[in-house]
Amino acid sequence: MNWTLEVVLVPVTDLDRAKDFYAGKCGFTVDLDTEVAPGIRIVQLTPPGSRCSIALQSGMPPAPGERVMTPGSLHGLQLCVTDIEAARERLVSEGVEVSPVQHVGPAGWTEGKGETWNSFLFFKDPDGNGWTVQEAPSELSER
Repeated sequence: MNWTLEVVLVPVTDLDRAKDFYAGKCGFTVDLDTEVAPGIRIVQLTPPGSRCSIALQSGMPPAPGERVMTPGSLHGLQLCVTDIEAARERLVSEGVEVSPVQHVGPAGWTEGKGETWNSFLFFKDPDGNGWTVQEAPSELSER
C-alpha cells in the first residue's frame, strides 16, 4: 500500500489574498475554490509539476484532538526546482521578497550557488508562512 503526501494545510488570514499570492505570484495552479458547506471555503493549489497541493481554508473546524493553526506559523515547507536562478528570477519578477541564492558552507549560510543539492532560496507568503526552495538535479524531475 502506498502512502502519498497529497495536501498540506497552510494557515492564512485572507483566502483571496493568499490565493492571489500562490497562483498569481508563485505560479501554482488553482485546483479548487469552493464552499463545501455554509461558511466553509477551501482553496486548493498545486505547484507546477507537483503531486502535492496546498490547501487554504476558512471556517473549517479543527479535526478532533487538533488545535487551530495560526497564520504565519508554518515553516519548513520545501519546494524543489531544477534551476534555482530561474526560480528566483520568476519570484522576483512577480514582486515576491526572496532571499539571494545561498548554500551551506563551513561558516553557515553563504551567498551563491553550492554543489549538487546545496543551493537554496527562501521566501514567505503574506502571512509569514516560510518556504524553502532547493535546487535538485534535473534527473529527479523525470520520476
